[in-house]
Amino acid sequence: MVKIAICDDEEKAVSLHEQAVRESLHSCGIAYEIETYTQSRNLLYDIMDDGFFYDLILLDIEMPGMDGMEIVRRVKEFLPKVKIIFVTSHTEYAIDAFELAVFRYVPKSDLDARLAAAVTDAAKLIELEEGQEYTIRTLSRLEKIPYRDIFYIERDGKNASIVSAGGISKVRKSLQQVFEELNAPEFIFIDRGCIVNIIHVMKISGGMAVLKNGEQLPVSRSHLQDVKRQINQFWGAHI
Repeated sequence: MVKIAICDDEEKAVSLHEQAVRESLHSCGIAYEIETYTQSRNLLYDIMDDGFFYDLILLDIEMPGMDGMEIVRRVKEFLPKVKIIFVTSHTEYAIDAFELAVFRYVPKSDLDARLAAAVTDAAKLIELEEGQEYTIRTLSRLEKIPYRDIFYIERDGKNASIVSAGGISKVRKSLQQVFEELNAPEFIFIDRGCIVNIIHVMKISGGMAVLKNGEQLPVSRSHLQDVKRQINQFWGAHI
């Protein structure tokens, strides 16, 4: 989920930018949330006083009260990793924007050609940098396991065990419940008692899923054709 703020003192501009964001991210299947602002001080209050978090901010440069350059300087004290896209008519600020490590600079005169690509590139980079994590939370323990580190999850009695690059983590939940919480296309059942992460599967051979770490997991006969189909479908969509 990419969290986005759009700030411009012109309501029409905010609406146009919001529409472009929605269309570009919907087309590439990236989940998002959007908040819009027509006053820069409200954006700052939400971040600095109320702890709002954003991954990406689309921002005009020249606005009443405080310009976009100063907003970025203050926002980055609270959100150092936030991506900024300046959407503006004032091209003379391009060099200053570069010095602030702004992700992209989109002139309003070239909005149709460049905004959608800028937003999509930023969102994909954010997803790549952050990744998804599975959280195990109990009264005495909090553990986060990046999805990319999970090799497979297997049934452990009535509960489940996650086998990852960090070792084995016990989860006091059923295998089906863990599967539903993961809610990601790279995780598939290869047997009633085992979920595998497709990104770690090297091949399916002799009724076994051969993983990159050298382990081999049995694929049940009833799941075999569906497993092959899902793997082909996943890599077809991600290569």
